[in-house]
Amino acid sequence: MTQTILVLTEEALTLPDLRNLRTLQGEEPAEVVVLIPEDRNESVLGEFFRHLSLLEVGEAFRSLSSDDRRDDEAAARGALEQSLQLLRDEGFTARGRTTTGNPVDALVQEASGSGAAQAVVITRPHAMADTFHTDWANRAQDKLGIAVLHLYSGSGFIGDS
Repeated sequence: MTQTILVLTEEALTLPDLRNLRTLQGEEPAEVVVLIPEDRNESVLGEFFRHLSLLEVGEAFRSLSSDDRRDDEAAARGALEQSLQLLRDEGFTARGRTTTGNPVDALVQEASGSGAAQAVVITRPHAMADTFHTDWANRAQDKLGIAVLHLYSGSGFIGDS
């Protein structure tokens, strides 16, 4: 029987992300369902502080003024296509979609429709959300009855969820 692993990510998956998914998959075949929000800058203030925490002062102030929805949609579609191709090239069965609105609600909806056994949230570190446990993984864990693992994109580091 094929298990389903849900992945909510804010950017295209990388090879280290796939190594982590391979570990989660184990010996049993799994279908990976990738969800990428079209509006990833959920909190302008959160993005501002994230850039500041990484000493990216110029980018912090640019994030306050950038608001181009079409660029977000195109970036999300591109990241999804790239992620699905990478997954398939590495032998995974994969499908996915971009989402609008609250990304955690999209994850919950997909979980209820797919019978998923586990969910993985893959993000960059977000200082404010991670510190105050308002990140996607924590919010998803509160709403889902399945395990939610928070991984930092491109690494094996586990978020504090």
